[in-house]
Amino acid sequence: MNPILFDFGFIQVRWYSVILLVAFIVGMFLIFKEGKKLGIEKDFLFNLMFWVIIFSLIGARLYYVLFNFSEYSNNLIEIIKIWHGGLAIHGGIIAGLITIIVYTRKYNVDVLKVIDLFVPALLIGQAIGRWGNFFNSEAHGAATTLVTLQKLHLPNFIIQGMNINGVYYHPTFLYESLWCFLGFIIILFFRRYKYIKNGQPTAFYLVWYGIGRFLIEASRTDSLMFLGFKAAQIISLIFIISGIILFIVKQKKGYFEDLYNEKLSEEIKF
Repeated sequence: MNPILFDFGFIQVRWYSVILLVAFIVGMFLIFKEGKKLGIEKDFLFNLMFWVIIFSLIGARLYYVLFNFSEYSNNLIEIIKIWHGGLAIHGGIIAGLITIIVYTRKYNVDVLKVIDLFVPALLIGQAIGRWGNFFNSEAHGAATTLVTLQKLHLPNFIIQGMNINGVYYHPTFLYESLWCFLGFIIILFFRRYKYIKNGQPTAFYLVWYGIGRFLIEASRTDSLMFLGFKAAQIISLIFIISGIILFIVKQKKGYFEDLYNEKLSEEIKF
């Protein structure tokens, strides 16, 4: 696939950058809409999202670079060229989580309620963002055959896009995109349940994405490695275990206690 959407000579606009921008815009819309329902001020969310986006991008890039530093050690300027690809979602999630924790504590806002608010936006953002990998011809799976891809009833443009230098590969970017989109649909209904607790939407995300990423990562050929294991699978296991524990702990609270759908009881003061 051609990673360049427009080439004006003096500047190139890449599919990767445009797709990330679309993912951010969709996510922001969802966060503002749900935040209004929960009584969270738009200014608070806008400022928070500003920092989350910045530090998530930095975290995603640093995470990727640290695991592939040999590729950048002789050309450090390449580190800042994120439009060439090379963002690790786990690094972005970790950095974004830390940013939310620090920011919400500063204004004495319920941390888990805000993280819950971000989770659906994160899922749909990941579903959209994975298409940037498609145009960069990255994040694909093991080599396969044209016949195998055709048996999956994939659109022809995806099949041809998975023909990289004459070899066909499994479109793991697509598998993860669809998994995240399905999770997004489920969580939209799940969080409307009257007695859902603060933290349980986050628990669902950790388990859902953890399972999907662990299984999909098994087929990836460009995985980041740690001590001989795929780093993404290690993080995915941590996500799954953490999500299960969080869900159980929250479920033990009183029936009408710590409900996600309750509005904030106190006004946020900047």
